[in-house]
Amino acid sequence: MNKALEVLYERGFVKDCTALDQLSDLMDKEKVTFYCGVDPTGRSLHVGHIVPFFAMHHLQKAGHNPIALVGGGTGLIGDPSGKTEMRKILSFEEINSNVEAIKKQLSKIVDFSDSPESGKGKAIIMNNADWLVDLNYIQFLRDVGKYFSVNRMLTFEGVKQRLERGLSFIEFNYQLLQSYDFYMLNQKTGCRLQIGGADQWGNIVAGIDLISRMGGPECFGLTFNLIMRSDGKKMGKSEKGAVFIDPELYSPYDFFQYWRNVADADVEKFMKIFTFMSLDEIKEWVDPARNINDAKEKLAYEATKVIHGEEEAEKARSAAKALFYGGADSASVPAKEVKKEDWPEEGMGVLSMFTLSGITASNGEARRIVTQGGALVNGVKVTDPKATFKIEDAQDDGSFLLKSGKKRYAKIVLV
Repeated sequence: MNKALEVLYERGFVKDCTALDQLSDLMDKEKVTFYCGVDPTGRSLHVGHIVPFFAMHHLQKAGHNPIALVGGGTGLIGDPSGKTEMRKILSFEEINSNVEAIKKQLSKIVDFSDSPESGKGKAIIMNNADWLVDLNYIQFLRDVGKYFSVNRMLTFEGVKQRLERGLSFIEFNYQLLQSYDFYMLNQKTGCRLQIGGADQWGNIVAGIDLISRMGGPECFGLTFNLIMRSDGKKMGKSEKGAVFIDPELYSPYDFFQYWRNVADADVEKFMKIFTFMSLDEIKEWVDPARNINDAKEKLAYEATKVIHGEEEAEKARSAAKALFYGGADSASVPAKEVKKEDWPEEGMGVLSMFTLSGITASNGEARRIVTQGGALVNGVKVTDPKATFKIEDAQDDGSFLLKSGKKRYAKIVLV
């Protein structure tokens, strides 16, 4: 098997490949241009979205040429694959703003700089709005639509699941548009391979078939496993919601803590997929003779370094250690600023404080933490859900340091 593909298999990425032997032979003979698409339906990706882009990193490192396709066109419709209901339709302005934000996030994982001396494959970002937005619909149906069988489209799992709940016509068109993306990339760049999550299998196969029917070369598809936690839940979710890449939506400290708190059984798997550590190095860290908590900290540091940079990773690790050992360095802890004049004169209730800080999603959740003895304010355990804190109860720096359980911290800063 081609070495680059072997790396993806060894690291646990691959679920299916359309023609593995032929793809392996092609990658042995030449540097293959390949792509992965992402629709800008939000201003930030979360960790569940970025699995294919970590795979893209490894393929680029082996010298192959990545295209990150941002769906400025398809994002206006929304992919029904893996969704239980129709996406909210966004405006052109929202889509364009999200496109720019996602470009910056992907550059943390894939090298888009023009540096041929690096030995890496040249990576580019493209936007399918360039060929989809002004598409002539009648011409599109004549040239492309004629190759699609509705009966076959109905057999794909993503479509079948949605038919039970309702599938709009614009969503049903999505497969045609994504297939056309693959065709256009093949025409413009010689792209021969599409990669993506397992839920994209039907769309990828349809694109390969379209290229063949329109006289193009043999193309290939490679899909990746849906990454699940050992507790059976989808990757990328936390108590606070989605684990976003945007530091304004999910702080580097919280990002670090997310990885630090994964289950023991997930550490090796996540190191292989969400860090750039070598397999030999990973093997050393997960050796049963070593403390698993050291491996968790290493995972948290390396994953945070990739997404937020080495400086933020160092700050998050230092803050976590200081807080764990009772230190006062909480500079990297997520903070919520509140004007002193907005603080209630009679004091703010502890439940409201925990919800305001973002540690809990509701006062009900905060009540459970307090009554179960897991809440601390400025290092002091609070067990009375009716407890209140006045301005003069703040620390010397004008802040309240909140703690939930053993590892979750947040601050409220009076300004």
